[in-house]
Amino acid sequence: MWDKIKEEFDELQAEISDMNRDKMEAEFGDLFFSLINAARLYNINPENALERTNRKFIERFNYLESKTISMGNDLKKMSLEEMEAIWQEAKKNDTSHQTPDTGH
Repeated sequence: MWDKIKEEFDELQAEISDMNRDKMEAEFGDLFFSLINAARLYNINPENALERTNRKFIERFNYLESKTISMGNDLKKMSLEEMEAIWQEAKKNDTSHQTPDTGH
């Protein structure tokens, strides 16, 4: 299974090198499908996993935005390094690893 995921990833990278949008999209789909199959093999609901990641991203981005405003800065004017430093702070304060049902 992991070999198949690696194969699909390699195929995607090859299409990205060629910048063929249609083929890149197809390979992204193949990679997603392979990852979903892997999740199911481990009894992980891929939809729940994606939702958890979305919540984590939103929480971290909100932290980044709030912190930036409280510092009197503007995201559009910040360097990637400055944003990354705040993003790492957000990760340290992250509570999204907790399950929605139990809070653990």
